[in-house]
Amino acid sequence: MEQAQFKKEVLPLRERLILYAERLLENKSDAEDIIQEVFFKLWSMRDELSNYKSVDALSITMTKHLCLNRLKANKREREDLNGIVLMDDNLSPDEQLEQKDSVTQVIRIIDRLPGLQQAILRMKHIEGLEIDEIAALTGSAPEAVRMNLSRARKKVKELFFKNDKQWNKITKK
Repeated sequence: MEQAQFKKEVLPLRERLILYAERLLENKSDAEDIIQEVFFKLWSMRDELSNYKSVDALSITMTKHLCLNRLKANKREREDLNGIVLMDDNLSPDEQLEQKDSVTQVIRIIDRLPGLQQAILRMKHIEGLEIDEIAALTGSAPEAVRMNLSRARKKVKELFFKNDKQWNKITKK
């Protein structure tokens, strides 16, 4: 399949695939990432697309499988992160519960960050990678990684304390 034919047949599917991925993932940036991956795969196999009855059906199937894989990976990450809860034996059961709730709240906030910020934050603080390693993995400049990391940390902190203030108002009434 030539480039012009690819543009004519495959690119118009983008909007429909984005909507489908967004419904499955409930995250716009993750949906965008998935669709980029679908188009990359379709482009890579452009010479074989004529062997398929429907490129539309193929692209939807690819999108569904990639979304399901992403959901499974996100679930595993959350389960892994929940295991990170640093329980101090010196804390009372109430304090341990509070600590676990805080970690869960931070995880939820991280899940709401844009995809790149999520990834950079996890690479830095969960996987322990250095800025230069993250830059190499993401294809970004180290300065861009630092900027995204800073924005992600700021957003997590802002949302955490905003939620904490709201919770305190509710519980003090």
